Amino acid sequence: MVMPTFLRKIFHRVRVGFFLHNPFPLSKIYRTLPVRDEILQALLNCDLIGFHTFDYARHFLSCCSRMFGLDYKSKRGYIGLDYYGRTVSIKILPVGIHMGQIESMKSSDQTAKKVKELKKMYERKIVILGVDDMDMFKGISLKFLAMGQLLEDYPGLRGSVVLVQIVNPARSRGHDIQKVKTETMKVANEVNQRFGQAGYSPIVFVNGPVSTHDKVAYYAIYECVVVNAIRDGMNLVPYKYTVSRQSSPKLDTALGIDESEDRKSVIIVSEFIGCSPSLSGAIRVNPWNIDSVMEAMNRKSVIIVSEFIGCSPSLSGAIRVNPWNIDSVMEAMSLAITMPDNEKKLRHEKHYKYVSFHDVAYWARSFDQDLERACKEHFHKQCWGVGFGLGFRVVALGFNFMKLSVEHIVSSYKKTNSRLILLDYDGTVMPQALVDKTPSKENVVFIVSGRGKDSLSKWFDSCKNLGLSAEHGWLTRWSSDSQWESCGGLAEDVNWKKVALPVIEHYTEATDGSSIEQKKSALVWHHQEGVSKGVVVENLIASMQSKGKPLDFVLCIGDDRSDEDMFEKMASSVANLSLQGSVEVFACTVGQKPSMAKYYLDDTMDVIQLFHGLEAASSQLPKITGVGVSFETSV
Repeated sequence: MVMPTFLRKIFHRVRVGFFLHNPFPLSKIYRTLPVRDEILQALLNCDLIGFHTFDYARHFLSCCSRMFGLDYKSKRGYIGLDYYGRTVSIKILPVGIHMGQIESMKSSDQTAKKVKELKKMYERKIVILGVDDMDMFKGISLKFLAMGQLLEDYPGLRGSVVLVQIVNPARSRGHDIQKVKTETMKVANEVNQRFGQAGYSPIVFVNGPVSTHDKVAYYAIYECVVVNAIRDGMNLVPYKYTVSRQSSPKLDTALGIDESEDRKSVIIVSEFIGCSPSLSGAIRVNPWNIDSVMEAMNRKSVIIVSEFIGCSPSLSGAIRVNPWNIDSVMEAMSLAITMPDNEKKLRHEKHYKYVSFHDVAYWARSFDQDLERACKEHFHKQCWGVGFGLGFRVVALGFNFMKLSVEHIVSSYKKTNSRLILLDYDGTVMPQALVDKTPSKENVVFIVSGRGKDSLSKWFDSCKNLGLSAEHGWLTRWSSDSQWESCGGLAEDVNWKKVALPVIEHYTEATDGSSIEQKKSALVWHHQEGVSKGVVVENLIASMQSKGKPLDFVLCIGDDRSDEDMFEKMASSVANLSLQGSVEVFACTVGQKPSMAKYYLDDTMDVIQLFHGLEAASSQLPKITGVGVSFETSV
């Protein structure tokens, strides 16, 4: 699982796909691993990560969220994680079986011979089949208990129902495996001793290994299979069983279907051949209609499957059970035995249609196509390798992502006369940077912060013409002389605080080091009412344009994730022409990292130097008294 890191370290743009064929554990279990970070970082060095079911993918995404703060996004049906500028795609697709291999086994003389042998052995018996590894998670003993309960509750089935359990050799050795084997044999012996008769054993134990030919023969002859593992990966036994149950000439002959009462000399014939009109008793089909041919060839089957295995969601016609509920499994067995033949045929048809289409070739082809799609942006970005050892990762940045030079922005600054400047507070600019600004008609400067209005008012009290936006845009003030305004369109009803505050106080008391900050729009531990800094950008642009002050220069600087909303809103405003004309737009993040911004500055010292440049440019421009903020004094 750590191989992607080594590959990515050597080839930054290598295409890496990883499919996990086992269940991904719950985040609370995964986080107990000593090397949890290294494994998760290695997987995130892939371009595409595949899982059998959404549950497995959800556990992985939950780990990414809890450990690294990565939240997934769904776009056009695809799930993706943004990881240092790269999009790691998540694919959910159950693996299929090799259809050709099963079909070749069905055409084998060896399989036909075994079918005849089994048919004779269990003639006039109702046989339920189980195929499992000797493993503590396969639930074999639970299956045997359900069989015993079935014979206890339905005495009429004694002597006629047999559970044939094929047990593959254990994949490991140890005390646990031996204990499971002893327990399983004990339950089987108890059921056989209680309900067995002369020449009849309710549970037949077939110790493996059993050849693939013989397994196909077992699948072909029995109308019900039970797979009730308490926890498993994909488990393809139901798929193999379904395909083996489908009609084939060799097995039909071995099973004596041509001589049976319901299918004597059955002929399936194309309606496009000359003899078709003369065969009035034949089943005519359109050979181009796969469904009609399949329906004509159908046999019947019933699958009882545990809800805790990977293939369960894809088998919509199966009887799903909780393997821990013995009564539930027993009732499922009873239902399978008494189910009408027409319903069995319908269930089999539904399963075969899915399994035959979603085979292993389809799975491989689909995974390869999604890997190609996931890697199409590789050569559209610049890549840098950072980190050491298993902590290595690649940072991908767009080719248009560049450091904002003072010369470049000063050139645009001098050519414009209606400017909006948006600055984050924490990590970007400190209060001292804007304390002694003098009025200028051309500049409107806003501090946009998640802090409360009281704190911002206190810190920037000396900046009379400085605009403030508090609580991520919930409250806005254009100058120290104006009133605070709430964000338009958002409800000001904060009665929810009366309900939420006692709950948060309860958790605050129970959590060491926590505290509550009460704002007008929120209670922090951060509980915001859907307000973001992007709203500030939208409202300020709209407000200035409504006042007849169309912008020709916008500068926005921020350093954290909340500022990405501002950058994204600026980009969309340019795209949908909210910012009309030849507007100079500078969205700039602090720190060289993946961002929605087009420019970056290395640190806050670069921000200060940028202000010095704008200050110098302002001093060279003609003074126009008015309302606003200029950069004429030292920062």
